[in-house]
Amino acid sequence: MKRTAPWAARNADGAIALTLAIVVGVLGIMPDEIFGAAPQGEEIQRQLVTAATLVILALVATALLRDRARQAPVEKTITSGVLAELPVRLARLEEIETLAHSTRRALDSLQLVRVLGSRQEIAQSHAEARRDTTRWSFKGGTGTYLRAVTLPACVAAARKDKRHLRVSVEIIDPTNVEVCETYAHYRRSLSDAPDGTGETWTTDRARKESYATILAAFWHRQRYGLLDIEVGLSSTMTTFRWDLSSSRLIMTVEDPNMAMTALADTFYYENCDTELRLSLEQARRVPLEMYKKVPLGDEPTIEEVQELFERIGVPLPRSYNGRDVVDIARKALRALDPYS
Repeated sequence: MKRTAPWAARNADGAIALTLAIVVGVLGIMPDEIFGAAPQGEEIQRQLVTAATLVILALVATALLRDRARQAPVEKTITSGVLAELPVRLARLEEIETLAHSTRRALDSLQLVRVLGSRQEIAQSHAEARRDTTRWSFKGGTGTYLRAVTLPACVAAARKDKRHLRVSVEIIDPTNVEVCETYAHYRRSLSDAPDGTGETWTTDRARKESYATILAAFWHRQRYGLLDIEVGLSSTMTTFRWDLSSSRLIMTVEDPNMAMTALADTFYYENCDTELRLSLEQARRVPLEMYKKVPLGDEPTIEEVQELFERIGVPLPRSYNGRDVVDIARKALRALDPYS
């Protein structure tokens, strides 16, 4: 009783309706003779059922109206409160999301250096650096990857869009046997296994790779008029390789799965750009302006290659025979990706 009394007080109309419904059901199944002789008993039974039904309908209607009256303030609160503020809150959420994206972009641009930890990341970063670039600066060993991938891809993209391309290259001097030997020894000390080209590093290979980069620079310059390219020869080697385009800097080492990159207009990018410019100014310059005086065929002959290096003041070793010259020409125009 203590548990049911509060419930009955709150739902009196529903309880009465339920009771009457039970009574009406009982009256409907009771025999007519209980209410008197037929047909008077039948009429009394019908009237009782009809009257009770009307009372039940009235109680049900009252309960519905009461519930609706109770729900009206709640609906008003929801409609005028939470739902009314929903567009404003959604707008604020969109602003927060936009702010988060802007903050992430700002942090990325402020980040000095980002480390690349796989071949795939490094290759993707190089591809993004080459996209629509109008300049490329390189400083490294012999420029093998530059000659095999970067230079042909950048020239092909510039030719397709008919736009100007400026390239600067600094490599070790192939006529300086000491620096070539130092570079080859350094590469062998890291790994004596053949690289992606199938060759191991020797002093002779280091010299031929540098000669091939010079030959490739002349060959591409003769075939694309909007290419401005300069080559500097260094008497010292570096353990880093810098590749700088219009959009980013990539600094690689001998480990093919590790590199660093920085976006343009950042502190690190600008300072590396200055470093590459000053370093190139101190290197021995190759006279690329002579590219018209020593024409090269689509497949340079031994005589053309020998004459080119004699005319530009970077002579080939006297010990080199025709096979060595052909090897240099192959490396220049059909270089293999050392990281493939």
